[in-house]
Amino acid sequence: MFSTLFSFVSINKAACLRKFLPISVAAVGLFLLPLGGLAQQDQTNQPAATPQQNPNQQEAPPQAGGPKGDSGPYAMPKKGEEPPPPPPPERPKKIEGMPDYSIHVDIPLVTVPVMVSTKDGQFIPNLKKENFRIFEDGTEQKINDFKIEEAPITAVLLVEFGSTSYPLEVQALQASYVFASTLKKDDWVAVISYAMKPDILVDFTQDKNAVQQALNGLRMPMGSETWEYESLYDTLDRLDRIEGHKYLIFVSSGINTGLRLTLDQILKKVKTTKDVTIFPISIGWLLREYCETHGCTGISHGMASYGMSRMDYLQGDNEMQTFARLTGGRFYQPRFEGDLVDTFKDIAGDIRHQYTISYRPTNPKLDGSYRKLKVDVVADNGGPLKIRDQKGKDVKYQVIAREGYTAKHTVE
Repeated sequence: MFSTLFSFVSINKAACLRKFLPISVAAVGLFLLPLGGLAQQDQTNQPAATPQQNPNQQEAPPQAGGPKGDSGPYAMPKKGEEPPPPPPPERPKKIEGMPDYSIHVDIPLVTVPVMVSTKDGQFIPNLKKENFRIFEDGTEQKINDFKIEEAPITAVLLVEFGSTSYPLEVQALQASYVFASTLKKDDWVAVISYAMKPDILVDFTQDKNAVQQALNGLRMPMGSETWEYESLYDTLDRLDRIEGHKYLIFVSSGINTGLRLTLDQILKKVKTTKDVTIFPISIGWLLREYCETHGCTGISHGMASYGMSRMDYLQGDNEMQTFARLTGGRFYQPRFEGDLVDTFKDIAGDIRHQYTISYRPTNPKLDGSYRKLKVDVVADNGGPLKIRDQKGKDVKYQVIAREGYTAKHTVE
């Protein structure tokens, strides 16, 4: 009886819901699904109910996918067809008479002067392109050009000229006449002296007499300051504006009393200056010996009241050696006054006898980085090169080239 009564109430409730709520038969079925087990036995005697049309029901568009029914479709849009690709752009027609243009990166040519000599400075001739190997940051480079010709030179004579070492500087200037006498008609040379600042005695000239007159016009300076870093920096800055390879003969005691620049700053300038070879001539040794024999020991910076020690001069020599090593030059340290003349003769010979190697680096980046260089000399078969003297004995030799260079930057 409880089952019959519950079925009757359920059926009347469903009828009331169909009368007042415009919902679909499917929705009613879902609502009565939990009670379906109790009402199923009485529904077998009832006629089938005609489903009423839902006025809010919308017909699915014919292109919609998914199942359809009284409860409406579950819209599953079909995958639309991909639009056809756009046509390729038309190439502009060539206008007659208009030249073609293209964008390309030009890798700068790197030029490295190389000196190959015996330990005593004698030049080793007759080497060929096949005898050289050049490496940049450890990677071997292909040599594009190789020359042995004696091209005209562009040189600057930068001489320290303070009252502290005046006697020796006069001797150095007298010895520099030898270098001036080796100049050829197509060579260019300038002379600069410095104490607290550089003083251009004669600008670039091909007149030997002008060089000698400029040197003869020097008089004993009054100041004892020697601003080495500032003067060298200014000279390198001027040389950087001149095309081609340049040579800087730097006569100095190695003592810097200026305070504007540090050693790191001048070393950076030396590294970034292109196409310059520095040949330092240190008069520090001669100056120390002079002071010890002329009673200025303890104030070894000539006759000034500076308490320069032997270590100061050793440090100065070390700095000048670094300038030579970074640029591929040779450091000279004459031990006697008579050695000054031979020193200038040797420098003239070094400049006249150089091999020139040019290559385009395999690293095309124009990032302003510093690239390490190494130059080796090998035999024709690629093995070690052996040099023998007239008596058939093996001779030790040295290869002198700059330690590296600074690559160009994209803003240059």
